[in-house]
Amino acid sequence: MAYNDRNPPLEDDEDQPLLLSQRSTREVLERNLLRKVDRRMSILVLIYILNFIDRNNASAARLRGFEEDLNLHGTQFASILSVLYIGYIIMQIPSNMFLDYVGKPSLYLPICMIIWGGISVMTGFTTKHVPHFFGAVCTRFFLGFVEAAFFPGALFLISKWYKRTELSQRTALLACGSLVSNAFGSLIASAILDSMEGRLGYAAWRWLFFIEGSLTVVVAICAIFILPDFPETSFGWLTPAEQALAQRRMQEDHGSVEDEKEPISGLQLALTDGKVWWLAIALIFFNVSLSFNAYFPTLMSTLGYSTMITLLLCVPPWVFATVVAVGVSRHSDHTAERFWHLSGSFLVGILGFLLAMSTMNVGARYISLFFQAQSYAGFICFLAWASGSVARPPAKRAVALALINTVGSLGNVVGSYVWPKPWEPTYSKSFTLCILASATGLTMCWLFKQHLVALNAHEEKREVEIGSERGYRYLL
Repeated sequence: MAYNDRNPPLEDDEDQPLLLSQRSTREVLERNLLRKVDRRMSILVLIYILNFIDRNNASAARLRGFEEDLNLHGTQFASILSVLYIGYIIMQIPSNMFLDYVGKPSLYLPICMIIWGGISVMTGFTTKHVPHFFGAVCTRFFLGFVEAAFFPGALFLISKWYKRTELSQRTALLACGSLVSNAFGSLIASAILDSMEGRLGYAAWRWLFFIEGSLTVVVAICAIFILPDFPETSFGWLTPAEQALAQRRMQEDHGSVEDEKEPISGLQLALTDGKVWWLAIALIFFNVSLSFNAYFPTLMSTLGYSTMITLLLCVPPWVFATVVAVGVSRHSDHTAERFWHLSGSFLVGILGFLLAMSTMNVGARYISLFFQAQSYAGFICFLAWASGSVARPPAKRAVALALINTVGSLGNVVGSYVWPKPWEPTYSKSFTLCILASATGLTMCWLFKQHLVALNAHEEKREVEIGSERGYRYLL
């Protein structure tokens, strides 16, 4: 009797133990593979913590004389924050194209990390010996230019090793680096700013850049020996069977063998995919809604406490956000669902904005910061959804992830100007803009979900018509 893959013949009884044995062998091999990969990937979390600390230390420095020492006025501080993202916008796509071409993230990402750590250290020196605003702008621009390699590169790296149903949890653990950095970065900053004032003739905020940048360089050197390359270019720490399984898992997850494309072909495919642009524009709005992150110490200072207490109070909201992000992402992977998980988190964030703009009561305003911080759980689900919604080949995925982050960085540029000093201490107008941005991003995600539903239905109809096996489906 004729049959296809959808309706295989019944196996003989004596074949059943063999099939069970093969399945059991694969499960054991897959568990060992994932344990090895997870151990090596874990350093990405530490790198991202340092990435965010080096990116956001100007916000903590602002509480101890950064603006006064550099004689900043008007929107100059906001410009110093936003110029970093100009470097991001310029570099993210070329960086991921180059990473896909060389296939050696274990070297490329740590080298970039060493450079940005050095630039962070130089910020403390340069702004003292170069005209103040100009020196700060230059160092921040080049910091963003080099830091741009990390996040899209890390997303691309984990998407090469993990299936789509495994991505949300791993993306969450990576992105939790930013949440942890906000929590413990504040602890580090409070210790440095409280104890290093005047040491060797430098202000405490300058020591913030010296110490944190030096720590980044040390970790980068260690990362060279820990980070994995891609499945097809990793050697020495996987058995041949594990390496073959790593590549086969990706082929099975996407329903076809990965076609190798030149980076320029990946660029063309990404630029002509409407889904990529839609996700990128949605990310602009989400980044605007999350712009409170760069001003978190400033928002906390509106509670009226000293600099050290203000920084210590920044810790609990981000610890809470980390716990929520891990829980939401795990449940999102378990249920293979994205939209409602990200929507729930952003809706709670909107509640936080409404609470903050409605009162100056210290307790209520502090609780509102918890609600705002946990919005990052939705942001993480969005990143996992975007990564899993970009089709093969790998060259396209590399560019698409970078393109989404590049265009999305425009939201960071805009968000830098959402919190001007004339709007303090209530920042009601700022919170209103964040609410509008969140609502717009969620609306775009709902429309995106409807589009994916239609694409899945079309693919299912096509498979029924031609009698083929079940193939690729977009997660909703």
